[in-house]
Amino acid sequence: VQLQAFGGGLVQPGGSLRLSCAASGDISSINIWAWYRQAPGKEREMVALLSNVGSTHYGESMKGRSTISGADGGNMVYLQMNSLKPEDTAVYYCNAYSRGRYYWGQGTVVTVSS
Repeated sequence: VQLQAFGGGLVQPGGSLRLSCAASGDISSINIWAWYRQAPGKEREMVALLSNVGSTHYGESMKGRSTISGADGGNMVYLQMNSLKPEDTAVYYCNAYSRGRYYWGQGTVVTVSS
């Protein structure tokens, strides 16, 4: 499984951004999609999870301000982020769990600043 995340950028506080993750390879075997983030000097943390049966789970940091979703066909996953704050500034990573392994995309940078 190969993952490529994109859609990051500079956004003002209070703004919105949608991240996308494109998957290729053995995508039919993916059980769980996820978004993680890592801010400078901090540990990587889970932002949102999406299972292959449609259940979702959100980390506390962006609960209520983010929505994870997948495209029909199973090769894309999105993270809609709203009401962004400067503390949301981080590298955001796409993650997939398939056949007992975790796969990571290369990360996309989100900067929230005025």
